[in-house]
Amino acid sequence: MTEVIGVRFKSVGKVYYFAPKGNQVKKGDHVIVETARGLECGEVALGNRQVEDGSIVSPLKPVVRIATEKDMKVVADNKLKEQKAFEVCLSKIEKHKLNMKLVEVEYTFDNNKILFYFTADGRVDFRELVKDLAGVFKTRIELRQIGVRDESKMLGGLGICGRPFCCSTFLGEFQPVSIKMAKEQGLSLSPTKISGTCGRLMCCLKYEQNVYDELLSITPKVGALVKTPDGRGKVLETNVLTGMLKIRLDDKPDAAPKMIHRDEVTLLKDAQIRLNRDEIAALKALEDK
Repeated sequence: MTEVIGVRFKSVGKVYYFAPKGNQVKKGDHVIVETARGLECGEVALGNRQVEDGSIVSPLKPVVRIATEKDMKVVADNKLKEQKAFEVCLSKIEKHKLNMKLVEVEYTFDNNKILFYFTADGRVDFRELVKDLAGVFKTRIELRQIGVRDESKMLGGLGICGRPFCCSTFLGEFQPVSIKMAKEQGLSLSPTKISGTCGRLMCCLKYEQNVYDELLSITPKVGALVKTPDGRGKVLETNVLTGMLKIRLDDKPDAAPKMIHRDEVTLLKDAQIRLNRDEIAALKALEDK
């Protein structure tokens, strides 16, 4: 076990582990830590705790000190510098006629580097822009092209649900989402209805997916043959959340289908084998095409 603290450098950013080096801190404190970019000021997200050695990346960078009033004034001054640097960069982008959108500017704590985050449809030749910016600020300049999801996380806004973006309020890291999740949850597959403001699939598709995965594993598929209290039948429709199945009984093919809960039916093994063979045949037919 190793003692660590968790630090994040953005309000809803990823949490990184650091070695406390004897410092006792609590959530909400600010600390100066050593990072790959140099000294940085971050907010404590996790106080002193013991974690498994396998969950950390060695060697751990150390906490240099608990942030002082002077350190916090440096952070505040950097915020003002970032606003001015943003305006300067915008004018330089316009001067060089570059097809890029500036999103955010970030000063490192020790002012050894300024990072400019931007989005663009393709690759951008910003070599002349970097030279211009370096001439103005007299320090190292780094331009980083980010995706639309990262842009939304940085800028924030309201989603189609009317609430602030999840990514800018509580999601530390993006989770993988897919169109398959929307299909399994019975949602409309129209891109306008399952896409967020960023234009990508909504992050919230992931929230309930584990529940759907579990329910789908115990719910017979449409077309499955099942044994019910009223006899054998075929599943016509399913409601994964309620567990209700619409079943047409074999001995009453002309009667209205019956609604039966999945707990009251048994999937017939021979039917499951037949279904699996049908699925394999369908996949093979697609491959042949």
